[in-house]
Formats: sequence, structure tokens, C-alpha cells
Amino acid sequence: MSVKHGLLALLEHGPRYGYQLRASFEESTGATWPLNIGQVYTTLSRLERDDLVRALPESDGGQRPFEITERGRAELRSWFATPVARADRPRDELAIKLSLALTTPGVDVAAVVQTQRTATMRALQEYTRLKSSARLPADLPWLLVLDALIFQAEAEARWLDHCEASLLRYPVPAPPLPTTVDISEESTV
Repeated sequence: MSVKHGLLALLEHGPRYGYQLRASFEESTGATWPLNIGQVYTTLSRLERDDLVRALPESDGGQRPFEITERGRAELRSWFATPVARADRPRDELAIKLSLALTTPGVDVAAVVQTQRTATMRALQEYTRLKSSARLPADLPWLLVLDALIFQAEAEARWLDHCEASLLRYPVPAPPLPTTVDISEESTV
């Protein structure tokens, strides 16, 4: 998720303080991706440095609101017009974990798959429960986020099914256990 572009999109609604941006971001995403307030202010500093936002004079409470600049609006339009590349997404930790499980001695890969399947199904049930309590049209942004999470969980469950079938179809021999080296013997070189 691009915090930078998320903040620019929120500032398109008008000037806001850092805490307001954080609250709006979490409200828009149903707190699926919570933001640390330090991350908000660090990002705002970079956006200001790059002339994408500008700080307004401090309010009576000592807070500084920020507003989007024309350059920031152009950046935001470009972001919305550009598809998210698969390479721009974070690493898939689960795929890496299963790949390494296949080559690590002593790991029960089927158990790793089953543990993940249980967690994925629990998440899917929770997302579905949350979706049933949403109100349209007020919660549409949150519902779209939930739908994405549901579709991702369903895809993960299908992929885990595929992994399990592949393990049955192509049994992988257990990797050899590492050899131990007795470091207590001194070398006589």
C-alpha cells in the first residue's frame, strides 16, 4: 500500500492534520492497514519536501494542517491512472515459506500447509462476518476492501489445495540432515 498516495487522496478532500489523516485512512480501509502516526508525519515531511503538499500556518492548538499542491494532484492523478504492477507488491511470505519448507530438513510440509489453511479459513470467516454487518452505501469503501480480502483468502485456499495435491502427486524426498562438525577437536595444522 502506498501511504504516500493514500495521504494525497485524503488531502484532495481538503486540508487536514496528521491525526485526521490517520483516522480517515483507517476509516476508509476499515483499519485493515493501521497507520502509525509517526509514519504519517514522516510521509508528510517527504511529501512537503517533494512539493506534493504544503503545511499551512499552525492552528490555535499548535497543529499544522497540510494541503495538497497542484504537483501533488498531478501525482495523484498519475497514480490512479497507473495499474499496480505485480512486482510492486510485497513478497509473498507464504510462497517463500512453503518453498523453504520443502528443502529444510525435519519440516512437515503437509502440516505447514494445513496450519496455514486453518488460519486462512478463520480469516475468511471473520471477513464474511464483518461484511454482513456493513451498511450500504456508507460502508462501500470498507466493503470493497473486505471483498478484496475475501477474494485473496479464497485464492490462497485454492493455492493451498494445489500445493497439497502437488505434494501428493510429486513426493519430495526429505532433504538430508546436516552433518555435524565436532568443533571440540583441535586442528593440528
